[in-house]
Amino acid sequence: MPNSGPAAPSRSKAVLYRNGSVYTAADPFATAMLVDGDTVAWVGSEQAASSIADSSMDVIDLRGALVAPGFVDSHAHLTETGLALESLQLAGVGSARELLDAVARAGGDGPVLGHGWDETTWADQALPSAEELDRAAAGRPVYLSRVDVHSALVSTSLARTAELSSRDGFDGGARVTRAAHTAARQATRRLPQEDLRRHQQRALSEAAANGYVAVAEMGAPHIGGAEDLRIAGAWNNPAPGSAPVPEVLPYWGELATSEEHARSLVEQFGLGLRGLAGDLNIDGSVGSRTAALRSGYTDAPDERGTLYLSVEQAAAHLAACSLSGIQGGFHIIGDAGLDAALSALDLAAQQVGEQRVRAAGHRFEHVEMLDRPAVERLARYSVTVSAQPAFDAEWGGSGGLYEQRLGERSAGMNPFATLFAAGVPVCFGSDSPVTPLRPWSSVRACLEHHNQDERISARAAFLGHTRAGWRAARYSNPMAGQLVPGAPASFAVWEVEELMVQVADGRVQSWSTDPRARTPLLPALDTGNDPVCLQTVRAGVELFTSPALRS
Repeated sequence: MPNSGPAAPSRSKAVLYRNGSVYTAADPFATAMLVDGDTVAWVGSEQAASSIADSSMDVIDLRGALVAPGFVDSHAHLTETGLALESLQLAGVGSARELLDAVARAGGDGPVLGHGWDETTWADQALPSAEELDRAAAGRPVYLSRVDVHSALVSTSLARTAELSSRDGFDGGARVTRAAHTAARQATRRLPQEDLRRHQQRALSEAAANGYVAVAEMGAPHIGGAEDLRIAGAWNNPAPGSAPVPEVLPYWGELATSEEHARSLVEQFGLGLRGLAGDLNIDGSVGSRTAALRSGYTDAPDERGTLYLSVEQAAAHLAACSLSGIQGGFHIIGDAGLDAALSALDLAAQQVGEQRVRAAGHRFEHVEMLDRPAVERLARYSVTVSAQPAFDAEWGGSGGLYEQRLGERSAGMNPFATLFAAGVPVCFGSDSPVTPLRPWSSVRACLEHHNQDERISARAAFLGHTRAGWRAARYSNPMAGQLVPGAPASFAVWEVEELMVQVADGRVQSWSTDPRARTPLLPALDTGNDPVCLQTVRAGVELFTSPALRS
């Protein structure tokens, strides 16, 4: 397995990568790249590489590997990801009995934490009772987050200590949603700073080992609190001697009520906050039936989800952010949730002017259920959609969660091609720990969208996972996310089986590798295997290196 231990410090020597393939707009046939310090100094052919190589350089023989811009995860939760990686892995359990068995086998003497169960994949979708959780855990508190982290199963002991009985979303059973879920999760997250840092470092190491050079951290009061986000932002200014990690692009999801309030929220952090966006929830999730819908859930017709913010509250937030030039936004999943957000955009534009709203570059997270009029309004206001392609891979298609919960409405979920065609800026992420930090699987999900009309090319998907992520965060360097002379040396090296141009229509893949197309090649994603990360570098500093790179 690749070694993801402490990375080497930035080299003083220039580094020449050669005898491979470089994904660059500067030369679609490039096989070599020279890195000088934190910058890409040159890209070109093998013949040219031979002429410039000298003893002052560190030369790395790629042996056919691909060098490509590093991935940006546009929506992630570091502490939650680290906790999930160290907790019970429940994605594979197939029944309440199997879940209880996993709890019974849990080691340690503290709370039993787990993540990833999804009852829609079970033959019998009945959930265990709180009393059954108590017995399985021998009285230890239990918190098991559903895969979407918008609901959880809790034991009676945790419900008691977290004082859930009076909170919205608690009915006396094991499953908690809304305010009760927030309280239950926070009760298990009161951790010392060193533990928070350890969980975040675990998540950042996992990201680096999978080719990510940056992660947008979506902090919010109901998730980890301000201290958790401050710790995340501090990774960008590490202590001397600490291992380098991907850049953290921090967001804070708290409602602003005025221009002055918006500025004060940003200033309280002092860590280069990117905006007041991310997981400022307008609604919840489809899986937990808390996403706000225009009409009832197919499998629960009396339920329409939850709107956490009014149109007036959301509009005040967008107006405040627009006036202060701060990027605002929300977590939005259901169609009624998006209706509220779009109405808020209209109201904010009436209050402060449409141009101010457009100039702020607001972003909406997830945005899974939208029709063409909604797409057109997003384009009008220049709102970026930060989406998660792996959601479709996990829950789209016949018999999947979307179909179970939404019926015929599931066909229109996550309409990537429609968004791209309308000119809506789109960036991609994982929402980790909801889906894993596996960027090539996410690219593949775009190519294999369950609705063929909404598939996009591998190139479009790759750009959505790389350069678009920097743009969505309004990053100061316009060259970030590409490998051309003068750009930041932030990239990953991949062991690949085959390179090709892959478009949404498989009928043209056979000719799209023709050199006359002059299109840089990406890994073939129909082989059944993801490319293997050999090295991740951010601004010239190694974050991760596999021994196989030089073996």
